[in-house]
Amino acid sequence: MFNFFKKDKKEENTEEEILKDEVVKEVNENLTQEKDDYKDTSNNNEIKADEAKTEETSKSFFSKALSKTFENIKSVVPQRQEKISFDDIEELLIEADMEYEIIEKAMDGLPEEITRKQLRHRLVMLFEHAPNVDLSNLPKPFVQLIIGVNGAGKTTTIAKLANRLKKENKSVILGAGDTFRAAAIEQLSTWAEKIDVPIIKTKQGHDASAVAYDTISSAIAKDLDNVIIDTAGRLQTQTNLSNELKKIVKVCGKAQENAPHQKLMILDGTQGNTAIAQARAFNEMVGVDGIIVTKLDGTAKGGALFSISNQLELPIFYVGIGEKQDDLIKFSPDNFVDSLLDAIYKD
Repeated sequence: MFNFFKKDKKEENTEEEILKDEVVKEVNENLTQEKDDYKDTSNNNEIKADEAKTEETSKSFFSKALSKTFENIKSVVPQRQEKISFDDIEELLIEADMEYEIIEKAMDGLPEEITRKQLRHRLVMLFEHAPNVDLSNLPKPFVQLIIGVNGAGKTTTIAKLANRLKKENKSVILGAGDTFRAAAIEQLSTWAEKIDVPIIKTKQGHDASAVAYDTISSAIAKDLDNVIIDTAGRLQTQTNLSNELKKIVKVCGKAQENAPHQKLMILDGTQGNTAIAQARAFNEMVGVDGIIVTKLDGTAKGGALFSISNQLELPIFYVGIGEKQDDLIKFSPDNFVDSLLDAIYKD
């Protein structure tokens, strides 16, 4: 009997222990879940904080880059206001070098007193004609052809692009395809050495398309991620330039299928709306996929960005804000417009 009841007692203890274990397990699971939830929340907060920091950094860059433009518009609206008159908005957009046709489009139907929200919506919409570009699943190597007139900042921008790619842990090779000017080859070679990236080059006057072919072939052989090829900005005639660019594009396609994958036009921000005619000419020659605007730090013509995007219906990928290798920021229509409106509207 004793043994029997002892056995029952043991079974009873076992049941209690099982119940206890289940309770402990449940509590531990709840604690683990709470930790995971906290971790997820913490991670989300960190991500949001990083995004907010990036956005503020971008806005501050635009504020720096467009300081002269802001000085001009503040001459029209010296004090930040909650509402600004239609006439003052029109005048300050003219001061920022936005084409009047674009101003009329942006302000059509707005009231006599305009709020920040109303104006922001209209200005951001001016960039909506540009197509969205999917930069995921890029081919390897990803070949970019850089085009534009001499003096726009092509060579320096190529160096900035290469520097950005290196910081993203991507490998890159440069092609000195502006063989028309010896100075262009030397300048790009100096930048390549400075940022420590390989470069394919030849002598002045040699075939630019051969440089493009060799650069892509080298990238394929070395399993590199990116190819950036410079091109001439001016030959003896526009016909010569057009023929050379078309030849480079054709030869790139022979070196790698569908190359070049992106043709980027460099526009000098100090040229204002004059740059639009240049972009149209190059677009007719070989087709342009996107724009990089340079030298915005030295101009009062920041409003030309609205005209460039709206009239060309092309995306602006980057904005150059100085001469250093890090002075290139991704263009965000939202941050650009907000930077502009921060100067004239109260929060």
